[in-house]
Amino acid sequence: MDMIKLLVIFAIIILFLRRRQPLMVAVTAAGVAAVFLYQLPPEAAWRAVVKGGTGWTTIETLLVFYSITYLQRMLEKRKNLSNARLALSGIFNNNRINASIVPFLMGMLPAASTVLICGPIVRESVGEALSDPEKACVTSYYRHVSECFLPTYTSIFIAIGLTEGRVSVSAFLLAMLPMVAALMFSGWAVYLRRVPKDTGFVPDQPKSSYWLLLGKSVWSIVATILLILLFHLPVELAVLICIFANIFINHFSLAELLPFFKSAFEKRLILSTWLVMIFKEILGATGVIESLPAFFSSLPVPMFLIFALIFFFGAVVAGTQAIIVLCMPMAMAALGEGPGVLPLFVLLMCMAYAAAQCSPVHICLLMCAEDYGISLGELIKKTMPLIVVFCAIAFAYYGLLMLLHI
Repeated sequence: MDMIKLLVIFAIIILFLRRRQPLMVAVTAAGVAAVFLYQLPPEAAWRAVVKGGTGWTTIETLLVFYSITYLQRMLEKRKNLSNARLALSGIFNNNRINASIVPFLMGMLPAASTVLICGPIVRESVGEALSDPEKACVTSYYRHVSECFLPTYTSIFIAIGLTEGRVSVSAFLLAMLPMVAALMFSGWAVYLRRVPKDTGFVPDQPKSSYWLLLGKSVWSIVATILLILLFHLPVELAVLICIFANIFINHFSLAELLPFFKSAFEKRLILSTWLVMIFKEILGATGVIESLPAFFSSLPVPMFLIFALIFFFGAVVAGTQAIIVLCMPMAMAALGEGPGVLPLFVLLMCMAYAAAQCSPVHICLLMCAEDYGISLGELIKKTMPLIVVFCAIAFAYYGLLMLLHI
């Protein structure tokens, strides 16, 4: 019965989105429906709303969004984004590289709003070779490749910790490299191969000059990533440090900086993000996530497939981090001390990652769809072929690792 209620809630979201209603309206309606369908007591529903609306996770998400958008305004003012594309054209002269490698590198920064930095570069690189929903898909897809394996993302760090030493960071990174290659290839096979390689750019300087221009254009993003990786700083603090450094390095005046405070405040995106965070808490309060293991364990399928299904559907409903915290210890305990820890761990992380790319509670997808002026449903529809290919490769890779007794 819980699964039927869950399907009704997601059907409400899809219905509103198909009617071209904003996501904020869709998740609000779905949140109200969840309260009534699961008969949440008023005090429990109110606690979920307060936690989702005022909790530190929500506040931090909004702070990161605002700070990244502010940095983006600075990059646009000094034409750093267009210069980055110019530099890549001078180095590689390949639109496909511009549209994939830049979002991949930007994605190393664990902040949802970096997808807004990637958008202009992808649009200029792809031109008219792809439709707007396909461009949005390419932007979102390649921006998230880093999220499947880099321990700068909290979900990966937490997941490795929950194995209690049975999986190391280095082992996970090494094992995930083929899957990263699969992600990069899948995007090329489905979409980017239709994009003409030649940028039409005729280099008039040596490649070393373009490498230097690329460094000048993206140093603030690289510096932010290094501050997070090396010094374990919160994302918003790392971005703030780079904003201050950028003021002096690129000689910003106060008259230039003041308008950014207003333009960086994207009202619609901030409100939508805030409402999605509340919706996630309401779903969590219903207890539907805890019911997933019991539901899937009743199916006559192998254990690895049961957990793969749990991680996929759980991440769609509540996000990657929630399902990892809830079910990773359960998966490790079910496996016992037997072989196959790393293969199962890699498979489950792949499933959670894949689910996040088609989840209506994934903030990045919301921002990307809004940026391109399309519905979330259109973005997810274009992403699904890539996710299907990736999941198929992930299961095949799991079988290979088990055969190799890794």
